[in-house]
Amino acid sequence: MKKVLFIVLFSLAFHYSQAQKSEERVCGKWLGTLNAGGVGLHIGLVVSDSAGVLVSKLLSPDQGVMDIKVDKTEMINDSLKFISKEIRASFKGKINIQNDSLQGYWKQGARLPLAFVRVNELPEFVRPQEPKRPFPYKEEEVTFSNDKAGILFSGTLTLPSSGENFPAVVMVTGSGPQNRDEELLGHKPFLVIADYLTRNGIAVLRYDDRGVGKSKGVFSTATTLDFADDAEAAFEFLRNDKRIDQKKTGLIGHSEGGLIAPIVAARNKNVGFVVMLAGPGLKGEDILLLQAELIARADSTPEQEIETNTAFNKKLYNIAIKEKDDKKAASKMRDLIDEYWKTLNPETIKNIGADKQALVQSVYQLISPWFRCFLTYDPKMALTKTKCSVLAVNGSKDMQVPSQQNITAIKKYLTKAGNKTFVVKEFEGLNHLFQHAETGSPKEYIKIEETCSPEVLEFIVHWIKEIQ
Repeated sequence: MKKVLFIVLFSLAFHYSQAQKSEERVCGKWLGTLNAGGVGLHIGLVVSDSAGVLVSKLLSPDQGVMDIKVDKTEMINDSLKFISKEIRASFKGKINIQNDSLQGYWKQGARLPLAFVRVNELPEFVRPQEPKRPFPYKEEEVTFSNDKAGILFSGTLTLPSSGENFPAVVMVTGSGPQNRDEELLGHKPFLVIADYLTRNGIAVLRYDDRGVGKSKGVFSTATTLDFADDAEAAFEFLRNDKRIDQKKTGLIGHSEGGLIAPIVAARNKNVGFVVMLAGPGLKGEDILLLQAELIARADSTPEQEIETNTAFNKKLYNIAIKEKDDKKAASKMRDLIDEYWKTLNPETIKNIGADKQALVQSVYQLISPWFRCFLTYDPKMALTKTKCSVLAVNGSKDMQVPSQQNITAIKKYLTKAGNKTFVVKEFEGLNHLFQHAETGSPKEYIKIEETCSPEVLEFIVHWIKEIQ
C-alpha cells in the first residue's frame, strides 16, 4: 500500500572554484542506482562547464521529474557535496579516477550508498501505453472544491468527442502524495486508464491529491477519511456536469483509493458503482505485516529474519495504535528500536539496506495521522454498507495488497451487505499495478514496460457498460 519511495530527481547549479583539470573530470554524463525501499531508482547526472561555473542537473528516467532546486553545492578537492532543502536531501561523494566513478552517500531520512559511473548516454525507459496528444476526445482542465475542508482541487476531465449523457468515473489514487496521473516509477497508470476509458465512451475525472500539483491544501496532516471527503467532492462535481449520466457515475480507486471508494459509496447513495483496483479487504495493520513478509520472502530473506522482523513490526504498530500521545509513542518506539538493533548481526544489517538512524527517522511516519488511521481502519465498516454495483479486481502476484486474502474479505463483507450486484475477479500473473510480472515484487515495477494490462482495461470498460 504505502509506497516507500525516495524522491531523487532534481537539477543542480554548481559553483565551482577548483582547477580546470578537476572541472574536466567531473563534466559529463553519470548514472547511479539508489536502492530505496527495495526499489532500484536510476539517477542520471549531467554536468557541464558554463563560463568557468559548473552547471548540472539530475534526472530520473524512471520517474520523469526534473529541475528540483538544489540550494548549496560545493566541490572541495575531489569531493562533491550538495544539499536540496526542497526535498530535504543531500549527497556527498568522491571522484574515483581509477574507475571513473563518483562514490558517496545519499541522505534523505536514511543514509544510503550511491555511486555514479560515467556513461556515454543516459537510458530511456519505454512506456508504450502512454498516450500522446492530440487525443481523439475532449480534455478540460477543471477545478472543484471540498467545502468541508476549504480546499480547491485541480484536475483533468476527459469526455468522448461526441454524444451526451456519458457514464463517468472519478479516479482515486493510492497512498502517498499522488498527482492526477498517479505517476510513479516512470509509469502514469491513471493517464493510461483514463485514456482507454474515454476512447470507449466513458468520461473520466482525475485530480491531484491535496497539496500535490495544482491542488491546494496540506497532504501530510490528512488521513484516509479526509481523502474520502476529497473524493466525494470530486464525485459531486462530476455528477452535476450536465453532460454526465447521473445514474451511471461512479468511482475507480487503486490501492488505498480502493479503500476510499467504498467509504464514499456507503454514505452517498448517488454513487452508481465502484471499481476497486487492488483495493483492501483487510485492516491496514494486517496488510502491512503480510506485505512485508511476502516482499522479504521474494528477496530470499531467511525465514528466521522474517519472523524476527514481523514480531518487531507488530510491536511498533501496537505502540502506534495504543499510545495516543505522540511524544510518548515516539519515545517508546525509539527504545524498541534500540533493543532491536542490538539483536542484529552485520549480515542482517546489510540486508536491511539502511542504518539505525533511518529506523529512528521512520518513527515520525509511524505516528503520523495517516498511518495511525490506516493501521486501524477496517474496510468492512464501509463494505458492509455498500449497496451499489462493485467490481473488485486483483492481481494474483500482488505483494502489496495480497490478492486471495483481500478478495476473500471483500466478497464476505459485500455478501453481508446484501449486495447482489458485485463481481470479484483475480487476474493471473499480474502485480499490484496490474502489470504482467515474474514475481510481483515492487522491484519489478520500474523494469516492466507495460503500465496496465490490456485485459484489465477491457474488463473494466465492459463491466461499466453492462451496469443497468
